[in-house]
This record gives sequence, C-alpha cells and structure tokens, in this order.
Amino acid sequence: MYPRVILKGTMIKKSQQKRRTSPCNYKERFFVLDTQELKYSERRPGKKPTLKGCILLSRIRCVEIVCSDVPIPCHYKYPFQVFHDSYYLYIFAPDNDVRLKWVRALKEETKYNQLVVKYHPNFWMGGRWRCCQQTEKLAAGCQEYCPEGYGSVALPKTPELQWSSYDPGQRLVMALRDYAPIGASDLPLEKDQEYVLMDSSHPEWWTVRDVRGKTGFVPRTCLLEKTASTNIDRFEWYNKDITRAQAEDLLMSEGKEGAFMVRDSRHAGVYTVSVFTKAPGSNGEKNPRVKHYHIRETKGSGFYLAERYLFLTIPELINYHQHNAAGLITRLRKPVSQRDLSQNPYIHTEDAVDQWEVNREELILGKEVGSGQFGLVLEGRWRGRKVAVKMGIEGAMSEEEFKEEARIMTRLFHSKLVQLYGVCTQCSPMCLVCEFMENGCLSDYLRAWKGHLSSKTLLTMCLDVSEGMAYLESSNFIHRDLAARNCLVSKNNEVKVADFGMARFVLDDEYKSLHSKFPVKWSAPEVIRFCKFSSKSDVWSFGVLMWEVYNEGRIPHEHSTNTEVIESLNKGLRLLKPRLATETLYLLMEWCWKEIPEDRPSFALLLHQLASLSDP
Repeated sequence: MYPRVILKGTMIKKSQQKRRTSPCNYKERFFVLDTQELKYSERRPGKKPTLKGCILLSRIRCVEIVCSDVPIPCHYKYPFQVFHDSYYLYIFAPDNDVRLKWVRALKEETKYNQLVVKYHPNFWMGGRWRCCQQTEKLAAGCQEYCPEGYGSVALPKTPELQWSSYDPGQRLVMALRDYAPIGASDLPLEKDQEYVLMDSSHPEWWTVRDVRGKTGFVPRTCLLEKTASTNIDRFEWYNKDITRAQAEDLLMSEGKEGAFMVRDSRHAGVYTVSVFTKAPGSNGEKNPRVKHYHIRETKGSGFYLAERYLFLTIPELINYHQHNAAGLITRLRKPVSQRDLSQNPYIHTEDAVDQWEVNREELILGKEVGSGQFGLVLEGRWRGRKVAVKMGIEGAMSEEEFKEEARIMTRLFHSKLVQLYGVCTQCSPMCLVCEFMENGCLSDYLRAWKGHLSSKTLLTMCLDVSEGMAYLESSNFIHRDLAARNCLVSKNNEVKVADFGMARFVLDDEYKSLHSKFPVKWSAPEVIRFCKFSSKSDVWSFGVLMWEVYNEGRIPHEHSTNTEVIESLNKGLRLLKPRLATETLYLLMEWCWKEIPEDRPSFALLLHQLASLSDP
C-alpha cells in the first residue's frame, strides 16, 4: 500500500551543518509530507526533481515553531524546526498560515514517537542556543514540549476572535513586516498581525498593544492603519470624481517624476492609478507623459498592479508601490489631489519632513568641513549645539531627491547612524541639519592615523558599522552606497553610518533600479549586472569596507579601471587579504563576497561574529 500524501509545497531549508566545516546556506526546496516520510527535492526548469533529503517520521522527536528576535536571512520569514536523530532541520515558510499547517500536520503524525521532554524555542546560532545560551548543540531544551500544542509560544488567534474584547472605537493597525526590538521598550511585530494603536503623537515611533496586552514602541514605517479595502476616501492620493483627461492635466502641471493619484475608472467598481513620468522614450530622450494602470482584483479579493505583487487592500498596494516600482514605469512618489484636504481631518496628508522644519535664522554657518557629488557640508551651530549642515549644490540634486534623503533620515533612529536634527526646505539652497562628527569621514581618518591604530580599534570600527547596518537591515532599509567615505567618526572615535542619498526602504528586501549610478569597486555582481540591490548587496559592500579599514584607508582596486574590476569579478577573483587582518577576519570578508547573494551572511550574523572576535 502506497503512503498517503498529506501536504506538499515550496519552502526554504537551512543547511543542517552536520559537519563542523560545512557552510550555512538557505535553499529553496519542494517538500512532501506523507504518512511515512518528510521528503524535500530540488526542482529546476526542464529537469526532473532531484531528491535532496528524506526523514522517516518515526525518527522525528520534536516539531515546533521557532520564535526568534534575529532578522531572518531569507525571503521566507516564518521558521519552524524538525528535530530528528541528532540533527535540527530549520524550515522557513512563506507565511504564518502555511507554517501552522505544516507544524500541525507533523505533530499529528509524530505524536506517538519517542519525543523530547523539552525543546529549544530559539535558533542554534554562533555555537550556542540563543534561548538558554547553552553551548552544546544536543543539550536538553529549556521549554516544555507539548506534542499537541505549540509550547510556550502564544499563537495569533483568528481576526474575528482576536479583538472581540476590545472597544470597537479603538484604532487598529496592521504590521507591514516583522520587527525585532532594538531597545527594551520596543514591542516585536509579526507581519500581517493586528495591534491596537495607543499613541500616534510622535512622527516616527508609535505606541501599540498586542493581543497579549503588552505595550511598546514600534517604528511608524512598520504599520498601516486598518481601513476597509474599499474605504479609500481617507487617503490623499484618492480623487473620486475626476476623468482621465483631468488627471493627465493635473499630473502634467505637477510635472514631478512619480506624481500620482488613484481615481475611479470608467468601469463601475474599478480603480485606476495614474502616474507621471519623464522616463526616456524609444528614441532615448526624456518623454514627459502620464501612464495609467488598472487596479485589478483577483477572485480571492486580492488587489494588484503587477501579477507578482498581490495585496489584501488597496492602501497596502499603494504603500508598497510608493517604495518599489515593481513593474510600474516609476515608483509612486508624490500623491496629487484636487481636493481641499484641510477640510477633512481623516485624510492622510502628513509629510514627516514638514515636522522637522527648522528656522533658517536659527542656523549659524561656519567653515566648510566636507564636500561630495551632491553637496557641501559646513560646520554650524543650532540652538547652542554644534551641528553639521549639508547643503545641496544647485543642479546636482533635484528638490525631490534632496527631500527623499531627508525623509529617510527622519525614519531612522540608532546610535550607530548619524542623527538628523532638522531640515530647511523653505529656502534655497535646502539643507539638512545633522549630528556633528568631529573626526570626519572614516576613509580620511584611517589615512591620517595610519600606523597608529590598534587591531582592537580597527575591529571596533567594523563592529560599529555592522551594528548600524544590522539596524537598517531589520528596518528593511538598504543603503546602496556603503563605503568608508560614507561613514563618519566622532570625537571619541565612534563610527556611524551616514550619507543616505541612495538609501531605499524596501518591503521585500529587493530593489531594482534601471537608472542608478553606483560605485563599481564597492558593488556586488548582481548590482553591476542587473542593478539589483538588497541587504545582501550591502553585505558585499561591507566586506569591501572591512578591507578598507584593515588597509588603513587604501582605495580598493586602486590601480584598476572599472572595466578591469568587472572582468576580475567575473573570473571569481577577490581582493587580497590585508596585512593587518587575521585569517578569521579575511574569511569574514570572503563570506561577504560570495557570488550568490543567498550564500552571504546577514548583518545580524556578521555583528554576532565580529562581537565574538572582540570578546577577551
């Protein structure tokens, strides 16, 4: 009698690292659970599936959700574990429903096995269990295992039951992505789960309460206020009674790349996104025009503009395309409306930059301390505080590009990022008022102090940058221009990440730009070949930054042209080991320079590895 298939589907498997020297990687596999085995295969177009692993159900001793505070390094973010024989198999599901379905099925099929009494609810990582800090991989667990439940992990209830005890007048928000707490007062978020909004007075950090009654701070950028999918009248970008011709006139008069609106289509119940672009036409010249996209709805009540990107509500769809073009001719940058927005207090019109505006007369400008492609940096004073004032150079950066950098900086708060204090956008030239870093950019500092910096200082510099980048990674930001020249050094030699002119907020850890310029000598192969940016391309750049630090400010590939650098990368060649770097540190650099992005570490893992090297 053949075994009966219970479940099958595509998920991601983390390597089990059965040998001490085996690498850590994440592979997409097709899993099949039947009444006898759990099997997983590699599926490649045009080829037969290749069986990669098979676990007899009778050998499984524990199946449980993994609850962790570390960023998940693959694009499926919902892990669970299967403990069999003496090995832990970590599997990553695409969403929580799929994860629960597999865990329930596996528990049901293995509940009469010889099971563990306790299990580890967190990952084995860096040679220890993150939950109990034990350093023996087969050490007894620290949480009681329940074969028919979910251990100590409180699972989300269905939406209908989840909020039945709450006042219906309370404001609800939905998490757009997972969020791992940075500080003790932060609250973790789980993507697609609902929370009660307690306080939204701060422009960037809101206070929310979860279903278990816990309250804490979360970034505003992680949340979307809950509204009915058809109730879009509250949003600035919606124009109800406007024709196609009127929309085109309004957007053409606005004349800014990515200016957009959502309007009613000629077909009842259908909505259209109209967006202005100056993208070059077939002749290569700028071609100002308005493109129109129907918002399409699937049978399962999902909305999309491009097939791959499906959303439960129209506000979620617009929010996504405001950060990623993803099939559109341009990103949705600036909402345009013909309505008098001041008459409706519920319309979402707030611009974070406006709330950071400072009076130009309060600024006292001093000497120039730096310059770059897009602006000058002056020493200054503001309200008795020493500040750095970044002023845009006329013609080098558009007003919208300058404001975009300001918007990004208003959303980021971390001790290893250069902090924004305020903006001046009401007069020309516009400027950013930022934290002053006395020792200037990292590359200049390294050259100035060449031969006088200890190995501990060099390692601490790399640690500082990795900490700032781990925060960006956990906040779904990619920097896109990480290098020693774009990090600054304080008077006490603390290094902070700066220059967010190319940074992007992404909802799926991937950003593709057809018009981006990038520094070839710091760029990953997928950026050079396909203009494809992600946190893993930032990791590549971080490896080059480490090389800069341990070469005390030398320029990478200093005697090679960009073309020669590309040719050497295509041959698999990498930068040579710096004289001041240990073999272990160079292995970390080489790990950052893996050809396949998924084979590179996350910043969270790099931070952990560097921290372990700094321990006495």
